[in-house]
Amino acid sequence: MNILHITIEPSSGDGDRDRDPHCSTGLSSLGPNEEQKEREHMTREMASGNNSSVKEFILLGLTQQPELQLPLFFLFLGIYVVSMVGNLGLIVLIVLSPHLHTPMYYFLFNLSFTDLCFSSVIIPKMLVSFVKQNTISHAECMTQLFFFAFFVIDECYILTAMAYDRYAAICKPLLYQVTMSYQVCHMMTVCVNVMGFVGAMAHIVCMLRLTFCDGNIINHYMCDIPPLLKLSCTSTYINELVVFIVVGVNVTVPSLTIFISYTLILSNILGIHSAEGRSKAFSTCGSHVVAVSLFFGAAAFMYFKPSSESVDNDKISTIFYTIVGPMLNPFIYSIRNKDVHIALKKALKKNAFT
Repeated sequence: MNILHITIEPSSGDGDRDRDPHCSTGLSSLGPNEEQKEREHMTREMASGNNSSVKEFILLGLTQQPELQLPLFFLFLGIYVVSMVGNLGLIVLIVLSPHLHTPMYYFLFNLSFTDLCFSSVIIPKMLVSFVKQNTISHAECMTQLFFFAFFVIDECYILTAMAYDRYAAICKPLLYQVTMSYQVCHMMTVCVNVMGFVGAMAHIVCMLRLTFCDGNIINHYMCDIPPLLKLSCTSTYINELVVFIVVGVNVTVPSLTIFISYTLILSNILGIHSAEGRSKAFSTCGSHVVAVSLFFGAAAFMYFKPSSESVDNDKISTIFYTIVGPMLNPFIYSIRNKDVHIALKKALKKNAFT
């Protein structure tokens, strides 16, 4: 993990390096740690001076403590398996159960699919860092960043669509079939994906204009925007502005929409005289509130906190909305959901007799 791997394209001839006194003297008299630091410093100077760019990055991973590598590997492998089984199982159950072909479960299907892809973008590469030095090419890093941003923004608006669906079902039940028709649901899904694509492309286009010559070690388990900006030797002002705008819009707008939806839902629920009706409404909305709070809370902490905060805090907050959230969502939406329980029992009985 302590090896600095950097690919350099020198613009000057070999003669310049031959005349560099650092290349022939000085390193032998230093201790191991000092020698490593000196080599890193020399490499960065050469990259900066020759206007070269990093072609490959090293992901340090979640921790550098050797005794924690294997336990964490099995922990996150287990999380990945649970996430895949939970989300894929919910997708299959919704597809195979005709009585779940409603707007509510249509959006839940999309959420599970997004979480399934989300986990696959992040966790497999993360697991590699626990067992060996985890290198990632510049192209792979940008690809991971694109899909990471795409699925994060997608999830923001899918959760928003689910909140609006609950508002329409509880507050406007007589108009629900018209308000949440198949055409409307399909159009909302298209808009969700467009917002995700536009936001992800904005980050990638701005990231591709940067030159990374100030080292190639990313102190993270994935290619995220903040640690990448720290490695740039060119101005990151435009990138920071784009992050502020894209994150601001894609967190603030969904958050406000969800807050307004649930404020109206709550006022409507309090007007229900039947205890059974209140209980059903609270049960339906409670799971969504938990999922929304977990996702938006962690995302807001990550991008709206002071930049001087610890990198370890960044990693922990990122884990909550990129790994823990996708794992918990299938269970959050299924544990107290009678429709899902009925569909699961029917599916199990059908398989038992075949």
